[in-house]
Amino acid sequence: MFPFTDTAPRAAFPLVTITMIVINSLVFLWMESLPPQVLDVVLAHIALIPVRYTEPGLARSVGLDPSNYWPLLTNTFMHGGWLHLISNMWFLWIFGPAMEARFRRLGFAFLYLAGAVVASLVHVYTHPESVDPVLGASGAIAAIIAAHAVSYPRARVVTVILLGFIPLFLPLPAVLFALIWIVLQLMQGSMELMSPHLAGGVAWWAHVGGFAFGAAFAVLASGIGDHGQVPTTTWVAPPRRHVPIVGRRDWD
Repeated sequence: MFPFTDTAPRAAFPLVTITMIVINSLVFLWMESLPPQVLDVVLAHIALIPVRYTEPGLARSVGLDPSNYWPLLTNTFMHGGWLHLISNMWFLWIFGPAMEARFRRLGFAFLYLAGAVVASLVHVYTHPESVDPVLGASGAIAAIIAAHAVSYPRARVVTVILLGFIPLFLPLPAVLFALIWIVLQLMQGSMELMSPHLAGGVAWWAHVGGFAFGAAFAVLASGIGDHGQVPTTTWVAPPRRHVPIVGRRDWD
């Protein structure tokens, strides 16, 4: 299930969205340029490692500062591969401009950054003994998906579903798309907690935490934003082509 576009009013020039995509991309390219040994050091100090905060004595013994809370945010600008980066940035591009128009520039920036931090905190809470570095903008993206569904529940999210090699385009209501998405995260997260040894390295509960924050933010900030303050544009499906009916002709 992959979003293709949405019909909610979008910022005509989504400055904050583009800025976040550029920052994430530049950080990824920087990480790709690092030697493996240097990259390991960067991950240890900038990515999110839960035991840094849950086991401060252990953290200090390996050179990590448990009073440094920047990794709760900095990890969300790092990605583990091209597919990880592209999928997150695509979701941000689909849902971000509408939220930037809805909550204006500063409100959207707060939604993104605060959603990222909340997602990190939820991961620390659900994985207190983990020593594995966690990184990615998925928690922030989850907050944006939830805020989008609360703000524009009836907007259509044109969704691509692959039937084998055949793409099927379905215009799903935004609230239905978000519900399907969060149910999948809850299912995967529950399976991970029941069978940790089968975990796939995805911070499912960080997604859930970011989603919950985004929904709450959209409800509490419902009075924020004036669509006239940020120029918007709306995607409209192209009209269907009508094939003229040619009169029947009999041949002798």
